[in-house]
Amino acid sequence: MVFLDIPKIKFADSGNFLLIAGPCVVENETMPLQIAERIQKICDTYKIPFIFKASYKKANRSRSDSFSGIGDEKALKVIRKVGETLTIPVITDVHTEKETEIAVEFVDILQIPAFLCRQTELLITAGKTGKPVNIKKGQFVSAGSMKFAIEKIYQTGNKQVMLTERGTTFGYNDLVIDFRNIPDMQKFDVPVIVDVTHSLQQPNQTSGITGGRPDLISTIARASIAAGADGIFLETHPNPAQARSDGANMLRLDLLESVVETLVRIRKAL
Repeated sequence: MVFLDIPKIKFADSGNFLLIAGPCVVENETMPLQIAERIQKICDTYKIPFIFKASYKKANRSRSDSFSGIGDEKALKVIRKVGETLTIPVITDVHTEKETEIAVEFVDILQIPAFLCRQTELLITAGKTGKPVNIKKGQFVSAGSMKFAIEKIYQTGNKQVMLTERGTTFGYNDLVIDFRNIPDMQKFDVPVIVDVTHSLQQPNQTSGITGGRPDLISTIARASIAAGADGIFLETHPNPAQARSDGANMLRLDLLESVVETLVRIRKAL
């Protein structure tokens, strides 16, 4: 994989996969750094390039009373502090052009959520920042159609683009991963990441709380690396049962090293 021009990235020449990981959302001022420190230790041990991920707010929730964040600027400062303290790159989601213009001052990479991968003005605004942009493939679009999302970034002069597979809608309450999407999107000469945990969501439950299959995280991660993915995206939390968002499909933090060690062995075997 040819790495983008990502500041503070370590082990870019290790030949390993890229790991984008962290909690779903900033829940408080201390938890993100604690999680990032643990992930960084694992990545240092196995020489894995690591980008810390956390959403500063959750704009897409099933219910209006669901937790959405601790405050935008406050959460963005927490994410920036993680990057500065550990000297690692950080990424967060943006949902509008205005949000993009604010968040760019706090993070190294911008992420376009899957539901917004067709939003032209959002993509162009993100591209104009000059920062690397990770576009998640919508659950409702084909791998081939993502070339148009890439082109919207490229037309700004920004060639720093990653694509992330995060599953395809299957019926009303489930997602599936089509592993053909990995080589199909790699044809666009961009790194292709697989979002393991969100691809195991079971959205739109009648309770208004998204379900998931965390028991399959290791399975999907192994299959993704075996299929040639350039990186893995996953969300992790010390106690997913108590997480304020997406707890049903997050990986328990104390299980992360075992999963990563297996993925490194698969990568080496390839």
